[in-house]
Amino acid sequence: MSVIDFHSHVLPRIDDGSHSSEESLGMLQISASQGIDVMAATSHFYATEDRISSFLNRRRCSEERLKERMNQELTKGERIPRLIMGAEVAFFTGISRAERLEELTYEGTDLLLLEMPFTKWSKSEIEEVRYILERRKLRVMLAHLERFLMIPGNKKGVYELMELPVYVQINAGSFERWGERRQILKMIRKKEQIFLGSDCHGAHHRVPNLLEGRMVIEKKAGADVLHRMDMQGEKLLFGDR
Repeated sequence: MSVIDFHSHVLPRIDDGSHSSEESLGMLQISASQGIDVMAATSHFYATEDRISSFLNRRRCSEERLKERMNQELTKGERIPRLIMGAEVAFFTGISRAERLEELTYEGTDLLLLEMPFTKWSKSEIEEVRYILERRKLRVMLAHLERFLMIPGNKKGVYELMELPVYVQINAGSFERWGERRQILKMIRKKEQIFLGSDCHGAHHRVPNLLEGRMVIEKKAGADVLHRMDMQGEKLLFGDR
């Protein structure tokens, strides 16, 4: 069974994450030391700043640079996580009807990692998510949902969105803050389809830390919850493959 990091900025020189292939390799090695088997490379996508075609081209080039460095630097038999391409797609008005949205899903899936606005959500924004689910027939994973609980007046919107058949991604680092930890554990008890991501950005700052979150879940919610999370995560990304 695979341990999966659903959210990372491990690709070099494509967003505010890794600054070099060397740093990216260091991030992968840190993740490997924590027992991570699969790492989703979910670079930021902002429709206001980029076109899908140019983003995909830059992502491909970044992936190739990283793999070239891996071939040069890794010792024989050294284990690092398998990389899966994806994107952290920032919500924008009209996203539910955007062309080529499907191309931003996790590699080989119909699962979209969606970052909601950092404001109190409107009914129309929640309806756009519903449209993506029901009319575009895409599955949606909400990026670091716990961060939006801290926005004044937004808690109702968070739980309204959780009533939809969405998946929830939680940042492992959030468990370090007691107030957020309580909210997250409440969310885990309320909704089964919750998964972890490190949201790591570097090898020295905002480093891979999935293990820390997993340890808290195991201690506070039980090993069965963690086991279920791993099983469901593997099915999400790989199905019966």
